[in-house]
Amino acid sequence: MTVKIGVILGTTRTNSLGGRLFQYLQRSLATTDVTYTWIDLQDYPLPLYDHAETPLSEPIQHLAAPEKRWLDVLADQDGYLILSPEYDHAIPGSLKNALDFVGPEVAAKPVQIVTYSKYSDGGMLAAASFVGILQMLKMLVLPTPVLLWNAEPNFTAAGELVPDAANSAHFAQRLVAAADELRHYAQITKDHPYTGLNN
Repeated sequence: MTVKIGVILGTTRTNSLGGRLFQYLQRSLATTDVTYTWIDLQDYPLPLYDHAETPLSEPIQHLAAPEKRWLDVLADQDGYLILSPEYDHAIPGSLKNALDFVGPEVAAKPVQIVTYSKYSDGGMLAAASFVGILQMLKMLVLPTPVLLWNAEPNFTAAGELVPDAANSAHFAQRLVAAADELRHYAQITKDHPYTGLNN
């Protein structure tokens, strides 16, 4: 049985480096073992969170259409790969706001963090800032994030890898390996879901 992996582009910035990476992954991760869902935050125009409910404690009432679509697409996945840039040593506000809507839809499902940067740190601080948020959502955060440093020259505007750019071969190998690890854990948690001690 194939698993469903949601690949989330965690920026709404126009012509972003993340958009190039998103297109690259759409080309490079084709497989018969996984059904990928390509989730671009620009397709889910979420307002700043302003519901009375706390999603981890109680269902959100009176969801607007984009909010419901966002939660429904997340609930339909068995695992997640999140692409994020680093803004001021953290993830973008638009991504954090989108995660603020999330409750049980993602609980006990694995997630792989992929951060990227035009600079030498590869978004390391953004990756670190992610962990507590995702753990609060009860997600199973895979232990080694993918950090893509100085990544601007590696991907064309059309989302193609530049083969002779520094680190391109490493980035390609690392992304494939990370996706395979995520597939492994998504399959395990799908086949053997944790239902808690009271069920």
